[in-house]
Amino acid sequence: MSALKERIVLAYSGGLDTTVIIPWLKENYEGCEVIACCVDVGQCSDYGAVEKRGMETGAYKVCVINARDEFVSDFVYPMVKANAAYEGKYLLGTATARPLIAKKLVDVAIAENATAICHGATGKGNDQVRFELTIKTFAPHMKIIAPWRIWDIKSRDEEMEYLKERGIEFAVKKEQSYSRDENIWHSSHEGLELEDPATEPDYRRVLLLSVSPEDAPDKPEYVEIDFDCGTPTAVNGKPMAPVALVEELNKIGGRNGVGIADIVENRIVGMKSRGVYETPGGSILYAAHNELENLCLDSRTMSFKAIVGQRLAEIIYAGEWYTPLREALSAFVDKTQESVTGTVRLKLYKGNITPAGSTSPYSLYNQELSSFTTGELFDHKDAEGFINLVGLPSTVRALMKMNLESERGAE
Repeated sequence: MSALKERIVLAYSGGLDTTVIIPWLKENYEGCEVIACCVDVGQCSDYGAVEKRGMETGAYKVCVINARDEFVSDFVYPMVKANAAYEGKYLLGTATARPLIAKKLVDVAIAENATAICHGATGKGNDQVRFELTIKTFAPHMKIIAPWRIWDIKSRDEEMEYLKERGIEFAVKKEQSYSRDENIWHSSHEGLELEDPATEPDYRRVLLLSVSPEDAPDKPEYVEIDFDCGTPTAVNGKPMAPVALVEELNKIGGRNGVGIADIVENRIVGMKSRGVYETPGGSILYAAHNELENLCLDSRTMSFKAIVGQRLAEIIYAGEWYTPLREALSAFVDKTQESVTGTVRLKLYKGNITPAGSTSPYSLYNQELSSFTTGELFDHKDAEGFINLVGLPSTVRALMKMNLESERGAE
């Protein structure tokens, strides 16, 4: 009796890594059937070409799953509500997409009776953790194949040579072979000259979603965003579904050169890496949401929520989306958003985002209280008692020191 064929679901993008992986799997897992699964989170427009390339490269089947709406509604928007930014700069474009992609891979693997799931993440990167933690969560007994951890290929140059030897065409110029990840939320760029932190990026060469700030218009552009319970709902007064809203803000932000971040970050595996991230629409949303929270949340909630946001960013970065802790922290964030409703106006100019006014029916800003003109809600005399109480520990400590010094002087 012949052995059963190995059926492998591959996280497929049509990029260099996964184009190499299909023939590599067929050469190293004899008789295997490769199901190339592309999960659409907004990273490509020509999925017909992706399917064609997958089949020509040797895939048994190519499937494309549209997950753009789910990505924005269930992953991106919760992150915006939390103001989650890893190490204060990275808006988690890749980190939020990978768990969703991995969950879809598991769904396909189960439906296709697959024996293994394969991904193209390297042994140095974060994505291997994000993919595999999700796979273990939903299919703990599924075999995982990670070629970068076991094959002899050591660089992107060797990958291109591998394809050339097998007569497989791949249109990538060596001087433009950045390691890139793109989806509806962001575009990231690593490799080549960016590996040297001392080198200033040539944005005209690197960027895909944005113009360089120097090339942005000489006139500022204003944009208004409406929120309902922390969720963005409209741009410039026009109600929009989540995907359309992010796409519109990407266009607006991109032409003004906003949302470009040059980051040296700490990877999950312990090393530092350097990359350039473009998140034009996301940066606008974060700025607007933050302004509205300044208006609507009390100081103690804001202070604690900042801690939660930082912790959530670390959890999401580490691939721990499908965990009880992430779900619990997101539930806390959702509670804080009940009053985060209103409109924020921002000014965009050559890479900068500046507040230009915000309104909310739940605003905690009271002009009578805040004005220099005395109103009925505030009595300046009350400040004396407040300061005495707040300063009581300092007063007691000062008296203690005076008594000690007096006793020492008497000796």
